[in-house]
Amino acid sequence: MTTAIFDLDGTLADTICDLGDAVNYGLEKLGCPTHDYESYKQMVGNGAKKLCERALPDDKKDNAGELHRLFKEYYSKHYLDKTMLYNGIKETLEKLQSRGVVLAVATNKPEDVAREIVGKFLPDIDFVKVLGGVDYRPTKPDSAILVEIFAALPDVENRVYMIGDSNVDVQTAKNAGIESIGCVWGFRGRAELEAEGADYIAENPEDIVKIILA
Repeated sequence: MTTAIFDLDGTLADTICDLGDAVNYGLEKLGCPTHDYESYKQMVGNGAKKLCERALPDDKKDNAGELHRLFKEYYSKHYLDKTMLYNGIKETLEKLQSRGVVLAVATNKPEDVAREIVGKFLPDIDFVKVLGGVDYRPTKPDSAILVEIFAALPDVENRVYMIGDSNVDVQTAKNAGIESIGCVWGFRGRAELEAEGADYIAENPEDIVKIILA
């Protein structure tokens, strides 16, 4: 048995514009400087609360809670404005599914939003679990989200991969004792993935199929 667990932001879907717009909405409300999309690629990865904290100036960190509230207010209505799947992702998941690979999603994005995005763009993919950020479970790189997915899998010999675009995903895989595949098309790039010690590097979604089915 083989299981492939995917990150969402920067791995399955390019979500940076909607995330950036939501944080910038809150920053403007608070009278703080905004950021461009490229800057946000270095801020995401550890959940919405940490994203909001990172976006604030050093002397405004006390406003992180209010910025998070404003972020959620905007993002809940606009998370699909500009978000799209990366080219080749749908086909990659279809190929893995057709070969019997069990699929799951583990993201720090709020769980309800993650499920909406996955449901809209990948309605024909049968994910065993789509888990995201919730108050009762620590965020990645803590392995709790993967442990919850493991609990839903049959008790048989299983080779599991964590597939993501950042050091957070590689750390999560290490914490869970599984292999990692780093995706260079995402928000962070090859250098960060290699420095963190990703077991495999995928230049494009098709490489994921080659690695897993090799």
